[in-house]
Amino acid sequence: MAEPIVFLTDTPDDEARQVINEGIAGHAVEQAGYWDAQPLAVLARDGLSGRILGGLLGRTSLGLLFIELAFLPKDLRHRRLGTRMLHMIEQEAARRGCCAAVLYTISFQAPGFYEQHGWREFGRIPCHPPGTSRIFMTKEITDNKNEVSRSTIGRPQSSTDKL
Repeated sequence: MAEPIVFLTDTPDDEARQVINEGIAGHAVEQAGYWDAQPLAVLARDGLSGRILGGLLGRTSLGLLFIELAFLPKDLRHRRLGTRMLHMIEQEAARRGCCAAVLYTISFQAPGFYEQHGWREFGRIPCHPPGTSRIFMTKEITDNKNEVSRSTIGRPQSSTDKL
């Protein structure tokens, strides 16, 4: 085989995505014995026009839910729609056998929203503009009647955690 040509792009094509995804899947099967990555989305659609207005995009893989992108237009915020969507994606992750979830948000976005729903910060990295940080969050997920529990990862168990 000739020496590979390494190049930078901001538009990887379908072939590139397929080769990388299949390579990751193959390695996971070798190491873990299986690969179960699946995309997952909860979307809000306009009831009249049918247009997608926003939603959550993510995936499940090897027992984890990854929420990759979240967006709702301003006029749909503070109407509990985000809460419904978050619960839906967490419940589907539990149904798929996930034990935990991860996401990142930006300090000017929605860390408080996620904290209100049992997510906890596990890392923070400063970014731009100055004074802004990427906040990495996690939440434990259980499949107990498809309900999602408050995160207990990284803190001692107490008798109330079992209720």
